[in-house]
Amino acid sequence: MDIKTLNSFIMVARYKSFSEAARELNTVQPAISRHIAALEAELGVTLFNRNSRDVAITEAGEQLLKDASVILALTKQAKVQVKRAHNGQTGTLNIAHLSSACLTFMAELVRTYKALFPEVHVTLFEMTATQQIEAFKNGRIDIAFSRPLPSTINNEFTHHDIYIDKLVAIVNQHHELAGQTSINLAELKNQSFIIFNRDEALGLFDETIILCKQAGFSPNITSHPRHMQTLVTEVAAGLGVAIAPYCIRKLYSEGCHFITLDDVTTKIPVQIQYKKNNASATVNAFVDIALNAKNEIQRSMMN
Repeated sequence: MDIKTLNSFIMVARYKSFSEAARELNTVQPAISRHIAALEAELGVTLFNRNSRDVAITEAGEQLLKDASVILALTKQAKVQVKRAHNGQTGTLNIAHLSSACLTFMAELVRTYKALFPEVHVTLFEMTATQQIEAFKNGRIDIAFSRPLPSTINNEFTHHDIYIDKLVAIVNQHHELAGQTSINLAELKNQSFIIFNRDEALGLFDETIILCKQAGFSPNITSHPRHMQTLVTEVAAGLGVAIAPYCIRKLYSEGCHFITLDDVTTKIPVQIQYKKNNASATVNAFVDIALNAKNEIQRSMMN
């Protein structure tokens, strides 16, 4: 019992004529007759009573007509759904992001995506870089917005830079350096440092330590917050100074002053990342939207 045979059966039942069914299906009457005969032989029933003038559907035929109509409708629906899935128009999309690095543009990216693909269910997760890597391993996320991946797993992913950030110094608004727009890192050597927790951002922590040593001192670290908002709040409270990506000024940072570091040229990329073995249509569609917006994102994050 195949779709073509069922379609012939439905047309005969509708028109009560083998010749009319053949005309509707753009084929010849003998072909329709073969389809009906094959169907009756397969099912072991008579589907139509026919003579030289009339074609009448049997009780068995009436039952098959109900089921065949449902089968063809489901087949048509399946074809549509498969094409929609192929084009990224249905399914789910789980996106992780660093809140401090993506605060200003994530909502707009998702809004643009949903306008084009309203039937895709999108879920956002706020995660640190370390949490994102673990979530990828467990299959909980499809896309991440994060810092560059460790070299040990980098070749498992496709990644694109979305914008390039820079490191700045952050001091309390009443700090002696709060009136400065730029300084050299060595000017902070006698300060208490608040540095983002190494477990959450290995590269950022190590880069900060290296830069301080290059400037001639080892930082006196008094706090290791696990959230960037906590880091900003501690600086605002006068608990120390910090070296952090410029993007965190987009958090609630009242009471903080951000200072350019003249002797620090470290680039801090924010990337969109996804596993090479999970390049689904939904993922590809979102990545395209993000890449098309990257110039505007770069401008907005550096202003």
